[in-house]
Amino acid sequence: MAEKKKMKSEASSSNSNSSGGQNSSRAESVVTDVGRHRSSCGYCRSASHTSISHGLWALSLTVDDYQALLDRGWRRSGCFVYKPEMERTCCPSYTIRLEASEFVPTKEQLRVSKRVQRFLDGTLDVRKPEKVMNEWTISGGSCSSSQNESANCVAMESSSGDHEEQKNQGEQIIHCLSNQIDIVVQEYVKSAFSYDLELPKASVKVVAPAKRKVLVEGSEDLLFTSNVSFQISAALRRAKKGVGHVQYSKCSTEENGQYPEISPKLIAEILARHLQEVPESCGLSIRACNGHINFYSTGNQNMYNDFVKSGTMWKQLPAESGRKHSCLNKIFVTSQGKRRQLEIRLRRSSYDPEEYSLYRKYQLRVHNDTPDQVSEISYRRFLVDSPLIFVPPTGDGTVPPCGFGSFHQQYLIDGQLVAVGVIDILPKCLSSKYLFWDPDLAFLSLGKYSALEEIRWVKENQVHCPSLQYYYLGYYIHSCNKMRYKAAYRPSELLCPLRYQWIPFDVVKPLLDRKRYVVLSDFASLTKGEPLPPTTLQNHMEDLHGDLFSECKDDVFIHEDVEMIELDSEDSDVDSEPETSSSPPAAAEDGDVGNILIGMKSLRLRFKDLCQAFGSSGMKYMETQLQRYMRAVGAELSERMVYQPDLPLTRMQEIDE
Repeated sequence: MAEKKKMKSEASSSNSNSSGGQNSSRAESVVTDVGRHRSSCGYCRSASHTSISHGLWALSLTVDDYQALLDRGWRRSGCFVYKPEMERTCCPSYTIRLEASEFVPTKEQLRVSKRVQRFLDGTLDVRKPEKVMNEWTISGGSCSSSQNESANCVAMESSSGDHEEQKNQGEQIIHCLSNQIDIVVQEYVKSAFSYDLELPKASVKVVAPAKRKVLVEGSEDLLFTSNVSFQISAALRRAKKGVGHVQYSKCSTEENGQYPEISPKLIAEILARHLQEVPESCGLSIRACNGHINFYSTGNQNMYNDFVKSGTMWKQLPAESGRKHSCLNKIFVTSQGKRRQLEIRLRRSSYDPEEYSLYRKYQLRVHNDTPDQVSEISYRRFLVDSPLIFVPPTGDGTVPPCGFGSFHQQYLIDGQLVAVGVIDILPKCLSSKYLFWDPDLAFLSLGKYSALEEIRWVKENQVHCPSLQYYYLGYYIHSCNKMRYKAAYRPSELLCPLRYQWIPFDVVKPLLDRKRYVVLSDFASLTKGEPLPPTTLQNHMEDLHGDLFSECKDDVFIHEDVEMIELDSEDSDVDSEPETSSSPPAAAEDGDVGNILIGMKSLRLRFKDLCQAFGSSGMKYMETQLQRYMRAVGAELSERMVYQPDLPLTRMQEIDE
């Protein structure tokens, strides 16, 4: 443990030089190999140390070496650089990237940009959301939902009499109903099923007069409908087919212990029962009908026609007495018309009290961290410390105007810091590491907006640095639904974990739907519709399952979207035994451990020139360590980066005594 903390201290202290640019002339990477690292998984929430990776402590890293490490599946958290052991870890993590010049935004991504622009123009007003509480009962038991904030439900277009703005007001009320359905859906599935499902987003639509009687006879007052129950039912069937069974919580079983039939009709009835409070606050009633969730007007028969013809919405919904507030009664039409100014600043990575304050607010409110989990020390270690050696601009087309290195991209609205993107700018890419934002502006979807801005930045800076072409989004984890959003930035590629080739996501998605771990390059030429060829690794994860899930105390908690590993935690493990694997070896690379560059304080020598310093036992120990290191980083990098042994020379000589 003392050696482990010493390595961390050395890496953190060296950061002040490498990121600060004071020793830029000393362009060399210095790393210490710590081997296999085990921790609990923040993605699948495993109950034991099932997240397995290989780790390096980096005292310094050149941007070229870190770019090469990224292209071999590595990633950094502060000064700790790690690579998942894909065939053994519980949640295989594939490096994902896209070529910025080929990026095609989706309709949703375009809507995010327009929403932010309307907010800046003053045509989108913001009201602070109130927490929504729903308590409801599932057949056979009761489940209490947690507090949810429906931030998107508090935005409303300002009224200027323009037809387009009136239309936007109508879209807002539909969007608000959709969000409320999503909240109940999330709580229902979380309480009723222990299986991780990819849940559909609810869509509420206006019912055209010609279709009203098709949905329900005599429904002249039917205004809106949603078919989300059919989508949920389909998702449950897919999950059941994929895993052989779906696990239900006790509260979802019937009295005889049998599981109810998961039909759209049943789902619609459950959702409608727990949504009653929402539409009543604005003069609507709700009923389930043949699997549909229908919203009806109550007391105003002309409401539907008025809505369709003009899009006019309530200027203020009536206050309720003795009733919980829904998001709908927080919508107001305003005519603020105030313009806001957005400023984006790119700064070298360094500690900023204002950034830390925003980070703390984000972690406490979005991730529900406790105050002691969000210390200044952990913030510095995770998001400020960097081993990357800064490269200043050269003006010759090989380096962008900002230089290469680690940066914080700040987003300020009217001078107030609202978001910070932590990024690395490297010779071939902008690598996105983390983003934290003001929870009060959750309705702006600043996570999506910042990704669009980072892609735009890459496009713009290709003029200054033609080699800068890609946007790296970190790890894509197909087995974790919360991480699948990264594939929405298209066209994207995943890195093959064996041969380090980039394969289009659309090619490999059907494979990942079947297996968590796939050697992607085996299917590089696969076209849509072809049968899947056999692979020796197809059942590899199942074979390793028994070895991975051994019980362990005091697991480390890692947020599902925080790509960080804290090696100095008392609750994480570093394996000391030789690493073996039943999987095929990594792509064959010619290399000789004798050519690995060894760092001994100020000396730099090849291992073959140091052999005489060791006895037979010390020599064998070093060869084993170096072979492990070379397999992890590759022959070329092992000869280029400086390997600093985890034990001093005198300790290794003692092995023979």
